[in-house]
Amino acid sequence: MSKYVSKKKRTIIKERSGHSCEYCKIPEIFSFLGFEVDHIISLKHDGSNELDNLAWSCAFCNNFKGTDLGTFLLPSMDLIRFYNPRMDEWKDNFKFKEAFILPKTNIAKATIKILQLNHINRIEEREALIVAGLFPPFDFPFQNQ
Repeated sequence: MSKYVSKKKRTIIKERSGHSCEYCKIPEIFSFLGFEVDHIISLKHDGSNELDNLAWSCAFCNNFKGTDLGTFLLPSMDLIRFYNPRMDEWKDNFKFKEAFILPKTNIAKATIKILQLNHINRIEEREALIVAGLFPPFDFPFQNQ
């Protein structure tokens, strides 16, 4: 299967996401790096180019995720899948506390760990946007829940 995603699909994916990363929720307009189409289940794991397997992702989230599907959480060593924006609700798994993204579930813990959602650089980026009144977006339905 080809990695190519058509311009039409890219437009649908971008608009469906509200022009924000579907993992960390950073708005595309504030990113210095271009956003990318993420294969939620990578092609090497038999994922597809269908819309229900594609997400709009900032370069950081997409690169940290790579082709991974999940990770082990200590101390239990349970294998936990990542957050899937086509199956899971963000607000049911994560919450913002100031510039931090906190987990509500093990799925969120696994996602935060591998996508490095609370790396100091990412926190500082969100803090700067919060101070400027630009994040979370005004219509963000799940801030600080």
